[in-house]
Amino acid sequence: MKTQQNQAQDTVQAKPTASHHRLEKMNSPKGHQTNNNASNVFSIFIACIAFCIAFGVFYAFEGTVSMLGITVSFIIAVIAACSLHIASEWERAVILRLGRLNRVAGPGFFLTIPFIEHISLRADLRMMMTSFSAEETLTSDLVPVNVDAVLFWMVWDAQKACTEVEDYHDAVALTAQTALREAIGRRQLADVTTHRDQLDAEINSSIESKTSAWGVSIVSVEIRDIVIPKELQDVMAATAAAERQKDSRIVLAEVEADIAEMLVEAAEVYHKDELAFELRSLHLLSEGVNHGKGTLVVPSSFSEGFNKQDK
Repeated sequence: MKTQQNQAQDTVQAKPTASHHRLEKMNSPKGHQTNNNASNVFSIFIACIAFCIAFGVFYAFEGTVSMLGITVSFIIAVIAACSLHIASEWERAVILRLGRLNRVAGPGFFLTIPFIEHISLRADLRMMMTSFSAEETLTSDLVPVNVDAVLFWMVWDAQKACTEVEDYHDAVALTAQTALREAIGRRQLADVTTHRDQLDAEINSSIESKTSAWGVSIVSVEIRDIVIPKELQDVMAATAAAERQKDSRIVLAEVEADIAEMLVEAAEVYHKDELAFELRSLHLLSEGVNHGKGTLVVPSSFSEGFNKQDK
């Protein structure tokens, strides 16, 4: 038999939001850290040039095409391709020499010693975007919510990104998801929905504390969507409507109290000054005649107000 908590979780939408699927397609690709078409094209170009030069030299000395000349030219081409490299403006290449960290090269042209040095990582220093979510996460008041967020981050130290963590892309994404779940679990639903900026700052600080050791800097965290169960949405809407009705009644009561106080003050003035009361009566009579569409019947005793007797 399901517990009450499991029944509450069953009310959450089973599928993530469509916006989260769109964001996953827009994520900065992990391939940026290892693949670089410009570098590959440059290496192929260098290999072809080296092969042609070496083969031309052998042909000039021997005067004929030989297997030795082709083999040596091929070896020289491979060595040249392994020695000459380029890095794009936004890239940094982490170079290991015999398994130990040697230097960080780039951007532009750089050399490596073939078979002794190798490029361990090509770090992309541009701004990265990673979408992450917390599905069916319980708030502190036991309300299941689905939250979608976007993380903007960048690598500021390629050396640490290579040596301190195995895959910094996955590490950042999982750290962000864990931080989001922990932040939601410490807050009530009202705080999650109404104080997004505070939640963003808390998640940002939590992720930054872990990723700074990996050479990764967190730029910003943005909560994009918060989805709660449909049944709970109806309850919250009814609660909000009741709160608005309560506020309106309080305002109306305050207005009536103010009017009552003013009427009491006016009654005191009329009680002290009978002439003021008579003028007010005449004023009301004038307004009734001017704005009224029916017939105004005035008692005969009312005319006595027009006759002022000298005392």
